[in-house]
Amino acid sequence: MKAVLINSDRSLRIGEVPEPVRGPNDVLIDIRAAGVNRADLLQREGNYPPPPGWPDWMGLEVSGVVLDAPAEGRWKVGDKVCALLGGGGYAERVVVPQDMVISIPEGLGFADAAALPEVFATAFLNLRYVAELKAGETLLMQAGASGLGLVVIQMAKLFGAKVMTTVGTLEKADFVRKLGADIVINRNTDKLAVAMAKTPVNVAIDCVGGDFLGECFGLMARGGRWVLIATLGGTATTIPLRAVLSKGLRLIGSTLRSRTNEMKAKILSELEKEIWPAITEGKIHPVIHARFPLSEAAKAQDVLYRKENIGKVILEKDF
Repeated sequence: MKAVLINSDRSLRIGEVPEPVRGPNDVLIDIRAAGVNRADLLQREGNYPPPPGWPDWMGLEVSGVVLDAPAEGRWKVGDKVCALLGGGGYAERVVVPQDMVISIPEGLGFADAAALPEVFATAFLNLRYVAELKAGETLLMQAGASGLGLVVIQMAKLFGAKVMTTVGTLEKADFVRKLGADIVINRNTDKLAVAMAKTPVNVAIDCVGGDFLGECFGLMARGGRWVLIATLGGTATTIPLRAVLSKGLRLIGSTLRSRTNEMKAKILSELEKEIWPAITEGKIHPVIHARFPLSEAAKAQDVLYRKENIGKVILEKDF
């Protein structure tokens, strides 16, 4: 079958790879669409290899149609599904453990469904399990107009939190306000530290790290939980330890990709029970910035490289 592969110079090409072989607990999916994530860019650059047992090519989330499944399992041939992967989504087909395959919320097509598994699972993992966000607390989401940021904003509001977020343009500021963000900081004109000094946050979901973390960490409310999920702004900073002691602050590293399949399956099951009905009711929704043919994966990733997107970029299979 065909897949999008990475050349030695980090350019992309369409190449032939072996057909996936379904194990006894796996589901074989005919991929119709795949989400593009910053983790794909890191993998392309050689900095984020897939977990053992997953394909070498990129792609952490897909939607499609079941081609084969365990006889006694939940899924049947022809079912329309989406799935969370450790890799392999930029291709024609993929095999996935059946517990990491979930239904598509009623009313959503393949493109919207491909935008769900990775970012919704990441948001739910970190808000519910890692940070234990409570109604009435204030949440900070760095990069609020990213695919993940838009989901975290909506999910935090659904959970009853107040939301502070950072963006880079006026257009993105307007967009996140319409989604429910209460306090919006344009990082090109405003200081996050000033906003946090006025409104201390209880929980931060941070994909930036670097100097921002050190400048703002000590400004959190007592008992604050700062969840670091990526380091796009740098891997080093200075943390005020006196504030850590006096306020009982916690800095927590968290990635979805490194979790066990069992934990991922638990998160996906909870998403279906709690969040999918909210999607069907229109209380929360995926935001699609652009769609590209899978054969133009490089162009799709360029949108993320240039930080142009408000929401998710989706690849639709065209080969």
